[in-house]
Amino acid sequence: MTIDLETLLTQTHPYDSLPPEDQALLAGDLAELTLEAGQAVYKVGEPQNALYLILSGQVHITDTTGALVSILGPKNSFGERGLMKDGFAAVTATAAEATTLVAIPAETFRRLVSDHPSIKRFFDRSRPAQTRKQDLMTLVIADVMTRNPITCAPSTSLMSAAQKMRDRKVSCLVIYDDGVLSGILTTKDLTNRVLAEGLSYDTPLGDVMTANPLTLPPTALVSDVLMAMTERRISHMPVVDGGKLVGILSQTDLTRLQATSSASLISEIAVAPDSATIAKIVARIPDFLVQLVGAHNAHQVVTRLITDIGDAATRRLLSLAEETLGPPPVPYLWLACGSQGRQEQTGVSDQDNCLILDDAATEADDAYFAALAKFVSDGLDEAGYFYCPGDMMATNPKWRQPLKVWRRYFSGWIHKPDPEAQMLASVMYDLRPIGGEESLFAGLQEETLALSSKNSIFVAHMISNSLKHTPPLGLFRGFATVRSGEHKNTIDLKHNGVVPVVDLGRIYALQGELTQANTRARLVAAVEAGIISSTGGRDLIDAYDMIADTRLAHQAAQIKHGEKPDNFMSPSDLSDFERSHLRDAFVVIKTMQSAAGSRGGPLS
Repeated sequence: MTIDLETLLTQTHPYDSLPPEDQALLAGDLAELTLEAGQAVYKVGEPQNALYLILSGQVHITDTTGALVSILGPKNSFGERGLMKDGFAAVTATAAEATTLVAIPAETFRRLVSDHPSIKRFFDRSRPAQTRKQDLMTLVIADVMTRNPITCAPSTSLMSAAQKMRDRKVSCLVIYDDGVLSGILTTKDLTNRVLAEGLSYDTPLGDVMTANPLTLPPTALVSDVLMAMTERRISHMPVVDGGKLVGILSQTDLTRLQATSSASLISEIAVAPDSATIAKIVARIPDFLVQLVGAHNAHQVVTRLITDIGDAATRRLLSLAEETLGPPPVPYLWLACGSQGRQEQTGVSDQDNCLILDDAATEADDAYFAALAKFVSDGLDEAGYFYCPGDMMATNPKWRQPLKVWRRYFSGWIHKPDPEAQMLASVMYDLRPIGGEESLFAGLQEETLALSSKNSIFVAHMISNSLKHTPPLGLFRGFATVRSGEHKNTIDLKHNGVVPVVDLGRIYALQGELTQANTRARLVAAVEAGIISSTGGRDLIDAYDMIADTRLAHQAAQIKHGEKPDNFMSPSDLSDFERSHLRDAFVVIKTMQSAAGSRGGPLS
């Protein structure tokens, strides 16, 4: 076929980022190839000597097991993984129909990556270390400001303004005149300019407001706000973007943010007198999440710090329960499973927990532990850790049993791995002690891991169960989005992104008798123990990092806009660059799922 290659490059990402002279040089190095349907471009394990760009037709990418992991169409590039790593193909690429490609020689590709950061960023699937800035002063205003500030017209009376400030519990009003920011009124103004001067309550705001207040854009740093407030002796800063009011920041906001850390929240929880106080403290987690994400903390740091707060709330509720009910009749251990057990809580979490009782417990003792479980679960629900929809809580008598019963549970699940047993085992293998006698769990965990890892039928069924959650991969580098309902046209970053990796991590832990509960820690340990290959493990960790970071960034953005955080993100919210890399992360997960399935699929 005849095609103007220079024009093609100007219309194809990421080559469109190259200067014209480099596009011309690249066009001169391209070699056009025509393939018939079924003809392989390259096969797994073969030397990789070029990067390919599809001009027309369709290419199927399959993994080492022959499973289809990607369908590529015109303007898609492929083959970079082999070139960026050891020079050998990690997958097989086959023309699904008559297809025309252009090949970029390996040397040319490596020169592009070396000379052009934009090309390197696009093709480098590794996760470069980011600077983790923990200092509040380096955050941008957009990450910490209060959005949708309360506004009034200049003609509004002082009485009406004061009533609005009281009812909305704010210390400042922004005065708007014909769509233009004209002033602000603060509680300090009410004291110094109204009460001290004995003005009438009918006085319009335009007569007493601070006119033409200093403003800053949302891209300014918090340090800029503090400097301006200190020099001007002001306490409120309107935030304006392109002439439009988008938020406000006060000294109170900054003080609250400085006080919002896991250590400060936990210290407050530790002395909270009741569940209502704990709920008020936990309600500050969304602001804390925004602060952590805005400071570019890694997802495993964010979720660990947030989970620490949930752990502290649970332990304090246990203490309050004992103060109310009296000392327990026998030793017990409260454990968390699910995201709390894995130390992976985000801005959206329910509660999953259970109780292990000392074997000396009697039926009569259960009344005490039933009351304790209800006290703690009710308190967690009040704090926003909602009741588990599947009733996987210590309030359910089934999950409030002596140690000997728990041993029977795990033994039964392992020896008779029916669908319910697989589901229950999947949840319970993420158990982590929170409060009580930890020795009740140590022996149980070791016994269960040893027993399950040696039962190949159980492991095979667990692998089969773990593959039920699949990445949202569609055709032509698109995403398979939710088709209907409230979340139509979005991808579920939890069930189709994070959960597939969580499931894989759990399988690796079973196979290697790994004691870690955290998913990322399990992946790292699995690589170190040789449960998975070094290359596959690094790819999976990178993929998990990208998806988990994207999920937290999505939730932080929702919180900043006053929305309730969830796990459903529209692909249109991402740039082409971000969509491409996210899809590659999903491809890695599907490849690792295929590898896990081929090693130990379901046995009939």
